[in-house]
Amino acid sequence: MRASCRNALVLAVLATGLGFAETASSQQPAPRTLKMQSTWPASSTLQENFKFFAERVDKLTSGQLKVETMAGGQVVPPFEVLDATHKKVLDGAHAVSYYWIGKHKATTLFASTPAGPFGMDHMDFLGWVYEGGGLEMYWDMYQKEMKLNVVAFPILPSSPQAFGWFKRPIKNLADFKGMKCRQTGIVAEIFQKMGMQTVNMPGGEIVPSAQRGVIDCAEWVGGIEDLRLGLPQVFKYHYVPGMHEPSVFGELLINNDVWTSLPAQQQEAIRSATIETIVRWSIRWQKQNADAMEEMRTKYGTVILRTPPDILIAFLKAWDEMAREESAKNPFFKKVLDSQREYASKVVPAKRFLYPPYSFAANYYWPEKPAVAAKGAKK
Repeated sequence: MRASCRNALVLAVLATGLGFAETASSQQPAPRTLKMQSTWPASSTLQENFKFFAERVDKLTSGQLKVETMAGGQVVPPFEVLDATHKKVLDGAHAVSYYWIGKHKATTLFASTPAGPFGMDHMDFLGWVYEGGGLEMYWDMYQKEMKLNVVAFPILPSSPQAFGWFKRPIKNLADFKGMKCRQTGIVAEIFQKMGMQTVNMPGGEIVPSAQRGVIDCAEWVGGIEDLRLGLPQVFKYHYVPGMHEPSVFGELLINNDVWTSLPAQQQEAIRSATIETIVRWSIRWQKQNADAMEEMRTKYGTVILRTPPDILIAFLKAWDEMAREESAKNPFFKKVLDSQREYASKVVPAKRFLYPPYSFAANYYWPEKPAVAAKGAKK
């Protein structure tokens, strides 16, 4: 074969190969971006949870699926992201389900509040979601009970949360009766039963409201979140722990039409990314909280105190009473609560036998120092 013929053959083969490559490339779908918004301020660690999730989705799909993580208010007001997701104004949202109790009281149960429930910690609650039928009920609540075109996944383990911030010290339940405090969801209703006046507002409004004297106390999250929000600069006394959100989870919402339009691999990437976000974000957050509490004390002079036990007991009793009342008139609420109670009845007692109390080794290596008495507290 002459050289010219060989060269022509090589060029033909190369051209054919390039043609196949162009065809394969043209068949590769363009990257898709889901536009989502949170209910959180842009500077919050809760928003970082959202961003971490988006990074994992991007990597797990090799860049084929991206998530735009807008902060609260960028498209719709923070408390309107659920309706916006249903209407496909947004493809999805990052929020917490107890914000929607005005639409259905059972929404609070899928945030794991209050009281665990029934003493469940984060892992117990996730067990109920993924092993005890909870996720199916979660989707049924939105789609069948509330007639909303959304799906949801737990994603944000932002707890255990602090009892809250106060402008003056409290010694017992009577001390906070009549105080006006920022609370949200069904927790606000429970505290109302306990004598507190409550005000519902997004996190970004807490500091200016405290500065104007609109509120005397506030509950947000605790640790690094409260530090970033500026709460140590407007409140003096910080009480921990609380029983209102001991194992709370925020949620990732996705419009159901958007969800079903995703390839199966991308759906699995989202499922995997939510679980990884729960683990990776929470272990980072624990260290951030420890550093934040030290900064509160040393830089701002925050007085961090134990919540009076009678307040925590009163809260559990008030919640149990409210849960019974709601169960009597709301069959779906009762169905979910009964399911959680049954699951907790197995795992919580078993864990008490299997796991040593956290305080056992903690007290051996890090003996708890006596609490600092709050100035002005009643004796």
